[in-house]
Amino acid sequence: MENSTISKILTSFHNIAVVGISDDLTRPSNYVAKYLLSRGYVIIPINPNLEYWEGIKAYASLNSIHSEVEVVCVFRKSEFVPDIAKEAISIGAKAIWMQEGVINKEAANLAIKNGLLVVMDKCMKKEHEKMVLDSKSH
Repeated sequence: MENSTISKILTSFHNIAVVGISDDLTRPSNYVAKYLLSRGYVIIPINPNLEYWEGIKAYASLNSIHSEVEVVCVFRKSEFVPDIAKEAISIGAKAIWMQEGVINKEAANLAIKNGLLVVMDKCMKKEHEKMVLDSKSH
Protein backbone atom coordinates (compact mmCIF):
# COMPACT_ATOMS: atom_id res chain seq x y z
CA MET A 1 0.00 0.00 0.00
CA GLU A 2 2.66 2.52 1.01
CA ASN A 3 4.73 1.95 -2.17
CA SER A 4 1.74 2.74 -4.37
CA THR A 5 1.08 5.88 -2.29
CA ILE A 6 4.71 6.97 -2.67
CA SER A 7 4.62 6.33 -6.41
CA LYS A 8 1.32 8.20 -6.84
CA ILE A 9 2.63 11.24 -4.95
CA LEU A 10 5.93 11.35 -6.83
CA THR A 11 4.39 10.88 -10.28
CA SER A 12 1.05 12.71 -10.01
CA PHE A 13 1.89 15.85 -8.05
CA HIS A 14 4.40 18.61 -8.76
CA ASN A 15 3.76 21.52 -6.36
CA ILE A 16 5.50 20.79 -3.07
CA ALA A 17 5.37 23.05 -0.02
CA VAL A 18 8.45 22.30 2.08
CA VAL A 19 7.59 23.13 5.70
CA GLY A 20 10.67 23.85 7.77
CA ILE A 21 12.95 24.48 4.81
CA SER A 22 16.38 25.85 5.71
CA ASP A 23 18.88 27.95 3.80
CA ASP A 24 21.67 26.02 5.61
CA LEU A 25 23.24 23.83 2.91
CA THR A 26 23.97 21.05 5.42
CA ARG A 27 20.32 20.63 6.46
CA PRO A 28 18.30 17.81 4.84
CA SER A 29 15.42 20.21 4.09
CA ASN A 30 17.80 22.24 1.94
CA TYR A 31 19.37 19.48 -0.12
CA VAL A 32 16.17 17.43 -0.45
CA ALA A 33 14.31 20.51 -1.75
CA LYS A 34 17.19 21.32 -4.14
CA TYR A 35 17.13 17.76 -5.45
CA LEU A 36 13.35 17.90 -6.04
CA LEU A 37 13.68 21.32 -7.68
CA SER A 38 16.34 19.92 -10.03
CA ARG A 39 13.94 17.10 -10.99
CA GLY A 40 11.22 19.48 -12.15
CA TYR A 41 9.10 19.84 -9.02
CA VAL A 42 7.85 23.27 -7.97
CA ILE A 43 9.14 24.07 -4.48
CA ILE A 44 7.20 26.42 -2.22
CA PRO A 45 9.44 27.25 0.76
CA ILE A 46 7.73 27.52 4.17
CA ASN A 47 9.79 29.12 6.92
CA PRO A 48 8.73 32.25 8.82
CA ASN A 49 12.42 33.22 9.20
CA LEU A 50 13.20 33.28 5.47
CA GLU A 51 12.20 35.85 2.89
CA TYR A 52 13.57 33.80 -0.02
CA TRP A 53 15.05 30.36 -0.57
CA GLU A 54 17.15 29.88 -3.73
CA GLY A 55 15.52 33.01 -5.14
CA ILE A 56 12.01 31.66 -4.53
CA LYS A 57 9.67 33.64 -2.27
CA ALA A 58 9.28 31.94 1.10
CA TYR A 59 6.06 31.93 3.12
CA ALA A 60 5.51 32.01 6.87
CA SER A 61 2.84 29.29 6.79
CA LEU A 62 0.81 27.11 4.45
CA ASN A 63 -2.17 29.42 4.93
CA SER A 64 -0.24 32.36 3.45
CA ILE A 65 0.37 30.65 0.07
CA HIS A 66 -1.74 31.89 -2.84
CA SER A 67 -0.92 29.12 -5.31
CA GLU A 68 -1.88 25.46 -5.47
CA VAL A 69 -0.13 23.11 -3.04
CA GLU A 70 -0.38 19.43 -3.84
CA VAL A 71 2.13 17.94 -1.40
CA VAL A 72 3.12 19.23 2.03
CA CYS A 73 6.60 17.89 2.80
CA VAL A 74 7.32 18.22 6.53
CA PHE A 75 10.75 18.86 8.05
CA ARG A 76 9.53 19.80 11.52
CA LYS A 77 9.49 18.00 14.84
CA SER A 78 6.79 15.34 15.08
CA GLU A 79 4.80 17.24 17.72
CA PHE A 80 4.17 20.09 15.25
CA VAL A 81 2.68 17.86 12.55
CA PRO A 82 -0.99 17.85 13.69
CA ASP A 83 -1.19 21.63 13.20
CA ILE A 84 0.60 21.33 9.85
CA ALA A 85 -1.86 18.59 8.81
CA LYS A 86 -4.80 20.85 9.73
CA GLU A 87 -3.32 23.63 7.55
CA ALA A 88 -2.69 21.15 4.71
CA ILE A 89 -6.34 20.10 4.86
CA SER A 90 -7.57 23.70 4.99
CA ILE A 91 -5.61 24.71 1.86
CA GLY A 92 -6.75 21.65 -0.12
CA ALA A 93 -3.43 19.80 -0.33
CA LYS A 94 -3.60 16.28 -1.78
CA ALA A 95 -0.85 14.69 0.33
CA ILE A 96 1.28 15.12 3.41
CA TRP A 97 4.79 13.65 3.43
CA MET A 98 6.57 13.39 6.78
CA GLN A 99 10.31 13.11 6.25
CA GLU A 100 12.57 10.56 7.95
CA GLY A 101 12.22 10.75 11.71
CA VAL A 102 8.94 12.67 11.51
CA ILE A 103 6.25 10.38 12.90
CA ASN A 104 2.83 11.46 14.11
CA LYS A 105 -0.03 8.97 13.90
CA GLU A 106 -2.62 11.54 15.04
CA ALA A 107 -1.67 13.82 12.13
CA ALA A 108 -1.60 10.89 9.70
CA ASN A 109 -5.06 9.70 10.77
CA LEU A 110 -6.48 13.24 10.55
CA ALA A 111 -5.04 13.67 7.04
CA ILE A 112 -6.29 10.27 5.85
CA LYS A 113 -9.75 10.94 7.31
CA ASN A 114 -9.82 14.14 5.23
CA GLY A 115 -8.83 12.41 2.00
CA LEU A 116 -5.10 13.17 1.88
CA LEU A 117 -2.47 10.64 0.92
CA VAL A 118 0.07 10.15 3.71
CA VAL A 119 3.70 9.04 3.82
CA MET A 120 5.44 8.96 7.18
CA ASP A 121 9.10 8.56 8.20
CA LYS A 122 10.45 8.40 4.62
CA CYS A 123 12.80 10.68 2.70
CA MET A 124 11.23 12.13 -0.45
CA LYS A 125 14.63 12.37 -2.17
CA LYS A 126 15.57 8.74 -1.39
CA GLU A 127 12.16 7.49 -2.50
CA HIS A 128 12.39 9.46 -5.76
CA GLU A 129 15.89 8.09 -6.41
CA LYS A 130 14.60 4.52 -5.81
CA MET A 131 11.70 5.11 -8.19
CA VAL A 132 14.05 6.42 -10.89
CA LEU A 133 16.39 3.43 -10.45
CA ASP A 134 13.45 1.01 -10.56
CA SER A 135 12.14 2.56 -13.77
CA LYS A 136 15.58 2.24 -15.40
CA SER A 137 15.90 -1.44 -14.44
CA HIS A 138 12.51 -2.38 -15.96
